[in-house]
This record gives sequence, structure tokens and C-alpha cells, in this order.
Amino acid sequence: MKKLKRSARLVEMTQYLLARPHTLISLTAFAERYQSAKSSISEDLAIIKEVFEDEGIGELNTLAGAAGGVRFVPKCRKDQALERIGSICRELEQPDRLLPGGYLYMTDLLGQPAMMQEVGRMFATAFADRNIDVIMTVETKGIPLAHATAQYLNLPVVIVRRDHKVTEGSAVSINYVSGSTKRIQTMSLARRALKEESRVLIIDDFMKAGGTIQGMVDLLYEFRAVVAGVGVFVESGEVDSEERLLHDYVSLASLSEVDLKTRQIKVQPGNFFLGG
Repeated sequence: MKKLKRSARLVEMTQYLLARPHTLISLTAFAERYQSAKSSISEDLAIIKEVFEDEGIGELNTLAGAAGGVRFVPKCRKDQALERIGSICRELEQPDRLLPGGYLYMTDLLGQPAMMQEVGRMFATAFADRNIDVIMTVETKGIPLAHATAQYLNLPVVIVRRDHKVTEGSAVSINYVSGSTKRIQTMSLARRALKEESRVLIIDDFMKAGGTIQGMVDLLYEFRAVVAGVGVFVESGEVDSEERLLHDYVSLASLSEVDLKTRQIKVQPGNFFLGG
């Protein structure tokens, strides 16, 4: 590309980094791209790093050595995330969101790109250091969450289906017991969708007893894959601990109280915000 003035170069470098999270970029690549000396590039990166950290955008990590460079790791500050999740909790507490069985209507929120980006950044912050290969979710409402998280972790998304589709080719299917309804259900994953021994981050929109997520964990066992983490947008806090099928997970919001008669709903920040 043509040689840019420093102000323009700073803007273009920032955009270049934001579009390539968790990607190691060498100083040589930057120097050649902007036709500038490495010393000038290093000064620019120091400015960008300071702004990223001060504004809670993320970290710009430097790796020394011949094979080194810089890597942008998107993260959100807990205070900023807590403020945003508080707003989301208030939206979820609207009485008309209450569905039979104590579930909440969330489809409209899952369809808001700006909100999903914020939620995806929170999950990316929670799992930034887990050495993940792929993100998994089950159709359909978990898909926006998984893709938003994948954007910030720069990872592919694998979608588990409720019913096997012929267009998916051969697949692995398992039966699992729904933790909330206690009914036997089926889920499947195409054999080509996931490499064996992959490290997988599971993302889901709502967890009551955890049956669906446990089903995905069991499905991953068939691929000899490793569960690197589990992220849940909203969990039901009314489920007793002994009834919960899953205990190691990160939640962003918790449905702590539901009164079907008065239609009162209480939603509070999830365990991601515990411990400061």
C-alpha cells in the first residue's frame, strides 16, 4: 500500500489489529506494509497499546525474538462489562418476557448485533487464555452468541444439530436427557465439522439444569475432544445444586427469581462478575 502520514498510519494500524484478534503480526510485516522503519512502527504500536489498555479495548502483547511480533487480545474491563450486563438484566426483567416453565423470551436480544458484540467480548475475556481451537453451540439461539465470541477469539464455529441433515454427510448422533424436562432427545454433529482431540469452547444462550450442555460434552467425547470451557449467557439460579448437571461454567447473567403468579422476574449478573 502507499506510504501514509503518521496519523493515517495509526488509524490504519489500529483497524488492522482490531480485524485480526489473537493473530501474531511481525514488525517486519508492518514495516513492509506501511513502508516505514521498524523503530517508527514500534513507536506507533506503543501509542496504540496505551489507548487499548486505557479505554478497556484489550491488550497488545509483544513477543520478542526473530519470530516475534505483536498480538491483539480483545478484552473488556469488568466495570464496563458490569454496567452493560446490568442494563441487559433490566431488559430481561420485563414481565412480558416470562414464558411457561420459567423460561425467558430472549430472541429479540439475540438478534441485536451491537448487544451480541458486547456479550461476545465478555466471553472472549473470560476464555482468552484457554488455548481454544473451536467454538461449539447447538442450534439455533446459541448461534449469534457463538459467532460473536468467535469474532473476538478469531476461531471457527461448529454447530450441533437437533436433527441430522443429509447435506452434512456422515455424522455422530447421541441421545441425551434434558435436565429440565427429563425427556430423551437427540443431537448430532457432522464428522467433518470437528477434528479429533480439538479443544472446544461451548457457548449456549440459556441453561436450566444443564442437560443440553452435558449432551454436547458427551458428544465431544465421541470425537476425543477436550472441553476447554463452557459459557452461558443466562443461567437459571432457581435450580438446586444437586439437580444441576454441570458445575464448571461461566455465566453472564443469572435468573435468580421467577414468580409465575405475579410475573415478577429478577435477573442479576452471573458468576463471571463474582470475585471482583
